[in-house]
Amino acid sequence: MQQDAIIIGGGFAGLSAAYILARARRRVTIIDSGTPRNRFAAHSHGVLALDGKSGLEILADARAQLAAYPTVTFIEGEALSAEGMIDDFRVHVAGHDSIATRRLLLASGMEDRLPEIPGLKERWGKTVLHCPYCHGYEIGGGPLGVLATHPMSAHQAAVVADWGDVTLFTNGMPEPDEGAFALLERRKVSLQAGLVSAIETGTGEMLRVCLENGRSVEVKALFVGPDLHMRGTIAQTFGCALEETAAGKIIATDAMKATSVAGVYAAGDIARAFGNITLVSADGVMAGLGLHQSLMFPAHS
Repeated sequence: MQQDAIIIGGGFAGLSAAYILARARRRVTIIDSGTPRNRFAAHSHGVLALDGKSGLEILADARAQLAAYPTVTFIEGEALSAEGMIDDFRVHVAGHDSIATRRLLLASGMEDRLPEIPGLKERWGKTVLHCPYCHGYEIGGGPLGVLATHPMSAHQAAVVADWGDVTLFTNGMPEPDEGAFALLERRKVSLQAGLVSAIETGTGEMLRVCLENGRSVEVKALFVGPDLHMRGTIAQTFGCALEETAAGKIIATDAMKATSVAGVYAAGDIARAFGNITLVSADGVMAGLGLHQSLMFPAHS
């Protein structure tokens, strides 16, 4: 049976969109690999009324609630490819027959790629972090580090300084320009030049950031801006327009989350420059509304 919408990605954006469509009694299939971006973090913060609950637990509750709607179908797996046009798309999923649908919503999210520094990846989501708004309060102040990975790292360090005493490890990146240096000085951020060679366990619960020059600095947590890469290639297959942001390329969308390709929508990390659970959930709601409106009023889709 042809679906009204296939949602590729069952994270916060995808499930939020599915909830809107399910309540409109539309047939919707959610294809999900079960590997949400925030699975490395034991707790989520900054989510109204759900502070401290794990992201995986929130998603499990959402899936259970959505499963009660008779028009919702879940498929566990990866969407390999898609083809067609508005009102006549087909999506191919490993181990399943192809599925026909009138609309597509891309919500597969981003993949965080960290620098190849020994000791970094295994601490990701624990003491190696990306967002002070999500995790800074629990650290409780004290010495913190920021690992430079891109031109916005100086700005990141200036922000993190509200949660502790920050050292910016330049790690071979160009030195901050005059304006950035003045900002760091005003925010009392210290610079540590030299390449970082490893992250090790320090005194007590501290981390030891080891430099190739033999020096080391202990911090309570290290913030890193990872390289972000879009999951999947369906957006590129259809030729969806992309947008360059400070965090990398995202899918360009209009206010209702429609892409440049008729009938294809995008939401969540894959289609916004900055996101957390609340923001990408709201993004999914907007995509669900926009997609539903296009089904009702196809002349405007």
